[in-house]
Amino acid sequence: MKSGIGKFPRLAVVLVGDRRDSHTFIHIKLKACDQVGIETVASQLPENCDESELLDVVSGFNEDPDVHGILVQLPLPQHLDEEKIINVVSLEKDVDGFHPLNIGNLAIRGRKPFFVPCAPKGCIELLPRHGVEIKGKRAVIIGRSKIVGLPTSLLLQRHHATVSVLHAYMKNPEHITSEADIVVVDVGVPNIVCGNWIKKGAVVIDMGTNQVKDPSGHGFCVSGDVCFEEAVKVASAITPVPGGVGPVTISMLLSNTLDSVKRAFGMV
Repeated sequence: MKSGIGKFPRLAVVLVGDRRDSHTFIHIKLKACDQVGIETVASQLPENCDESELLDVVSGFNEDPDVHGILVQLPLPQHLDEEKIINVVSLEKDVDGFHPLNIGNLAIRGRKPFFVPCAPKGCIELLPRHGVEIKGKRAVIIGRSKIVGLPTSLLLQRHHATVSVLHAYMKNPEHITSEADIVVVDVGVPNIVCGNWIKKGAVVIDMGTNQVKDPSGHGFCVSGDVCFEEAVKVASAITPVPGGVGPVTISMLLSNTLDSVKRAFGMV
């Protein structure tokens, strides 16, 4: 793109506060952008910033023709209205795919969103690349968050799976999960899904990212929502944590940003 038309993608990243995990995620995203030639511009606001300050920053990136994607790192501090901020992000620059119109178009058969949320998009990307058939399979999504659970269920339905979404009020979730061919987990509870929840030969995608105390007693380590040591003995395929869905999610962010700049310059 640089050599052909003299243009290149630029991603704007907005970070509020000093959450260690948010800073870690932003660092990984910025590094990945640099590796593939996507320019970045970052704006960091203090934890106690006014909502109007944040809205002004996002609006400024909306109006900047040299910015092709906008990423507001979530979660935001509690005094800020997440939905309001997400709604302000330009639909054509919403590379995270969280704008309600993008989610709405994902839910309606026959319509195509500008962007699909990165983690669910990565989940669906993993399956066919590893020879996992989705069509006609029974899938269970554990967790119904707007970031992972909901859009993943919509994507799996688009690929003609029969989908069940489990949540905190579901009784005996292990019974339903044990009948699934594909299990996707994102609830934020370390090792909540045990090996006896998994049908033999099922495919397990663990989207959980939890900081837990290191068994050695020194510091913390990252754990998924699935008890990997148990599930790996039963599943035909399983994503590890860390190093599983995470890197693919970053790749989908890069892909969405590239799609955005292609659309901006009439290359699609």
